[in-house]
Amino acid sequence: MSRADEIFIQNCRDILTNGVWDTDREVRPHWADGTPAHTVKKFGIVNRYDLREEFPILTIRRTYWKTAIDELLWIWQKKSNNVHDLNAKIWDEWADETGSIGKAYGYQLGVKHHYPEGDMDQVDRVLYDLKHNPASRRILTNIYNFADLSEMHLYPCAYSMTFNVSGNTLNGILNQRSQDMLAANNWNVVQYSVLLKMFAQVSGLEAGELVHVIADAHIYDRHVPIVENMLSAPQSAAPTFTVDPNVTDFYQFTRDSFRLEGYTPAPFAEEIPIAI
Repeated sequence: MSRADEIFIQNCRDILTNGVWDTDREVRPHWADGTPAHTVKKFGIVNRYDLREEFPILTIRRTYWKTAIDELLWIWQKKSNNVHDLNAKIWDEWADETGSIGKAYGYQLGVKHHYPEGDMDQVDRVLYDLKHNPASRRILTNIYNFADLSEMHLYPCAYSMTFNVSGNTLNGILNQRSQDMLAANNWNVVQYSVLLKMFAQVSGLEAGELVHVIADAHIYDRHVPIVENMLSAPQSAAPTFTVDPNVTDFYQFTRDSFRLEGYTPAPFAEEIPIAI
């Protein structure tokens, strides 16, 4: 059993057993047929993943980790807000006729700001500080820019990362305002675990803990039976994740810079509807 499986199962059982339903009020999300998409939720879930022990990917169902990395690189490396730069269709629902998702996600990371050391965007500032100011307690990114929210086609869900160097270990805190547990929880955990490993490698550090803070952790009404079936799915040991050691420049990583060996997820044939 992987630690990621254990945490996910605990979270979902807690939500299903002790969570609060929002069926007593109107909600913004809806299903493709127009039906309101209600949820059962828990407030303030905090999970810790030690990347020195194992790579936190679910085995009770497959996480399409290569596609997750594609999206990560689209946001953090390409700093793009256009789906034409993304090798997946996952953002098409929020894109306009030009492919843009507005001033969201990668757009925010690519905006340059003025510092005494020169003009840098948020990603380059993190890379600079990890190399030159590792003792700093100010190494973070934030894409929840209130001035631009009206021009974002979707408000950021995972909106900030705080990086902290302890000794030679790089740790990170991912803050998320909203989390669709079935569709996106492990997807985001995999992405930001990979990001931590990328930043650590190019900075001469070791990736340590990823702390995932979720304000609103929810399961949609139409996802409940799928999640309940997953909780009894067969489990296997965590696979081995490796990063090409020859990559020392953050902008030289590609989806092929990573390998996952021994990944044997349980069969999963359910189609997951996505609330929009």
